[in-house]
This record gives sequence, structure tokens and C-alpha cells, in this order.
Amino acid sequence: MTHVLRIGGVFFRSKDPAATAEWYQTHLGLPIEDFGGATLGARDHEAVWAPFAADTDYFGPTDQPLMVNYVVDDLDAVLERLRADGVEVDDRLEESEFGRFRWAVDGDGRRFELWQPPAGGYPA
Repeated sequence: MTHVLRIGGVFFRSKDPAATAEWYQTHLGLPIEDFGGATLGARDHEAVWAPFAADTDYFGPTDQPLMVNYVVDDLDAVLERLRADGVEVDDRLEESEFGRFRWAVDGDGRRFELWQPPAGGYPA
């Protein structure tokens, strides 16, 4: 059975993402990168921490304050199972050198992200 392997990231809304990132860098030592967030953990087992603008539509048409990204071993199989179980799945697919991304909605109406990294690992 396909399944979630680990948390890939936590994304949350912020009134001022740059100031929030700076606060965490100053007070907790998060290594803020050019994209405005931090990548924590060992290579290919990292989790992303990232503040998003308060009005982002990346979390979907919702006012939920955060979204969790789950790393999966077989995105297509997970999506097939979710659909078979009647779960709302977003039709949009994003593919890049970092892998494949899709979104779905949990039983409480929260949007979450599913990520299947590329087979050979992602670029440095």
C-alpha cells in the first residue's frame, strides 16, 4: 500500500512573511534562504518551513492559516485511493525538477499538499 513517508513542509499565512522569517532567523536561528523560508533536516529528508503572504491562494480558496505538505512514495496511487474514498482532490498538477505536487482536502475541509520527489533525488 502506498503511503505518506514523512512531513515535507509546513506553510503558513503571515501578514509580513519577510519580517516573520527574519524574526525566526534572529531568535531561533532558522537558516532563511532566498525563497523566504528554511529547509531543515538532512538532504533528501528535509522539511520546508515557509511563511506565505496572508492573501496567498496557494492554500486554495480557503482562509485556513496553514497547510502541511506530505511526502508520498507513489503520488498516482495515493490520489487513486483518495478519489476512490470520495476525497476531494484538486485536478491541478505541478511538475518540476523538485518532483510532482498535487492537493486534496481532508475531512475537516483543510487543504493539504502531496509531494512525490523525483526518483533520482532533486537538484542541489
